[in-house]
Amino acid sequence: MNIRSLTRGDGVVIGAAVLLFIASFLDIYSVDGATNVDMPSAWASGPVLLGVVLAGLIGAALVVVSHGLPQVPKVAGIDLGQFGVAFTVFAAWSALGNVFDPAGGIDNVGVNAGSGPDAGTGLILSLVATVVMAAAAVATPLVPALKGALIGAPKPPAPQPYGGGQPYPGGQPQGGYGYPGAGAQPQPYGGQPQAGQPFGAGAGAGAGAGQQQAQAPAPDFSPFWFAVPVPRPLFAEDGSSAPIAELAPGTWYLAVEQRGQGLIAQTQDGRRGVLQDTSGIQRG
Repeated sequence: MNIRSLTRGDGVVIGAAVLLFIASFLDIYSVDGATNVDMPSAWASGPVLLGVVLAGLIGAALVVVSHGLPQVPKVAGIDLGQFGVAFTVFAAWSALGNVFDPAGGIDNVGVNAGSGPDAGTGLILSLVATVVMAAAAVATPLVPALKGALIGAPKPPAPQPYGGGQPYPGGQPQGGYGYPGAGAQPQPYGGQPQAGQPFGAGAGAGAGAGQQQAQAPAPDFSPFWFAVPVPRPLFAEDGSSAPIAELAPGTWYLAVEQRGQGLIAQTQDGRRGVLQDTSGIQRG
């Protein structure tokens, strides 16, 4: 489970679940004039425990877990998160009924009809917690402020993935990954570079230079680090529809080239592909 894929809405759901758990230990009844009376909590009432407390906690857990998994499981063709939303709404509805009529039908029996106990602190806080929980679970996919990442991706180090000098692409690596020492002039395979010639001007320089020119980004593009807000597929550069990787929230990737409205991104294991959906990405 990737906690960096959780949203602010998930944070509200988690906070409401904690409040509901605390409320479950408080008195569910309040009787005027009663002193030194040990009132029961939700754990002593089956309807409140099952219909409010456990339903709310299970719903919150399903909502949060479904957002933290790379692929949401389905039960009977329905997403696990949708089950969670339904549980939270049911818990809020049950809490509302218990607050309006905490004693159930018992206060309508006998000569003292209508004199049953009032809702206690536990029931009132349970109603507040479940309403907030249900509202956050329903509104998170709809409200942009709630869809933001709960935990931002950590700032990346200085963008030197290939050692010292300029990050690839944008210039020749200077003593970087796979080269002999910082600042050392690398030796091309098959011959020595001549004075005044750039690296690679020996054997095979024409093919290497042409390939490097084809892969270089636009002159006004500078490579940068970025993180995605939600998992997004990375497609092959040849335009095929099958994704070659999936970018995960909380991980920094290097954008090496602009490709129309998309980006050519490089994963940490060196794979390159096209990120077609760049909305909401976080630049490092």
